[in-house]
Amino acid sequence: MEKFISYIKNSRSELGKVIFPTKEQVRNAFVSVFIVVTIISLFLALIDVIMSFVIKGIL
Repeated sequence: MEKFISYIKNSRSELGKVIFPTKEQVRNAFVSVFIVVTIISLFLALIDVIMSFVIKGIL
């Protein structure tokens, strides 16, 4: 039981050291990820359309 209590105390101590992101940091990260995913999606869609035309031309 001592180990469990020690574990809980150490966990609380470590949680006190955690620096959680601010709303602004979360929003900036979300916008950055959204933009990158959108750009990659558009790029892959363009490649898909180009490859479709190439395959249709060959067949």
